[in-house]
Amino acid sequence: MILLISDLHLQEERPDLTRAFLRFLNEKAAHATALYILGDFFEAWIGDDGMTPYQEGIARALKQLSDRGTRIYFMHGNRDFLIGKAFCRIAGCELLPDPSRVVLNGTPVVLMHGDSLCTRDIGYMRLRRWLRNPIVLWILTHLPLQTRRKLARKLRSESKEQTKMKSSAIVDVTPEEIPPLLDRLNASILIHGHTHRPAIHELTLAGGRSAKRIVLGDWERQGWALECDENGELALEAFDIEPVG
Repeated sequence: MILLISDLHLQEERPDLTRAFLRFLNEKAAHATALYILGDFFEAWIGDDGMTPYQEGIARALKQLSDRGTRIYFMHGNRDFLIGKAFCRIAGCELLPDPSRVVLNGTPVVLMHGDSLCTRDIGYMRLRRWLRNPIVLWILTHLPLQTRRKLARKLRSESKEQTKMKSSAIVDVTPEEIPPLLDRLNASILIHGHTHRPAIHELTLAGGRSAKRIVLGDWERQGWALECDENGELALEAFDIEPVG
């Protein structure tokens, strides 16, 4: 069994999410051969050098899973794209590029976080290109920690306000981006997160070829995981997140 998750937005202020994730590791992921985390694992990440005790605890929980034999792969999201080698070393995980073509129990799939597919959101795409510029990344990672914390809070606040004012179509994946992506990477299944709209979309590619776009859910009121069984069959599953207290 292989598991895929995304958009947990783990943060110390949400102990219910933390407990649900640790339970997921111990009860579900412990039986998996591999776990793929497709971004926005943390609510925010200001750099490996700014790792909090809470975040380090999560990393060590992943390392325990890795030490038991489950391979762990991590892909950057738009909230944790500054995660680097130090975190991966502590967590026992391998960093994947976005997009990545992998084979899950015989089934070739394309994995992405998903934000780069939301091309109708022109303002966000402009910000994304700026933040991912190597020069900007170097500057960001060399700013004082306190400055990075303030900047992260500012960007999160502005993002939430701007998203409220945008139509649902603008902040969703642009459908026309999918067929050429799958054709270029020679796959018929795309798996991504980011949009917080869990679903399995049936598609038709050039020449009548069938394809799927599977959207992972965010961990807000429910937890979500995509399970790939030994035959390569994919199933999207939800489970309750129980309140703490």
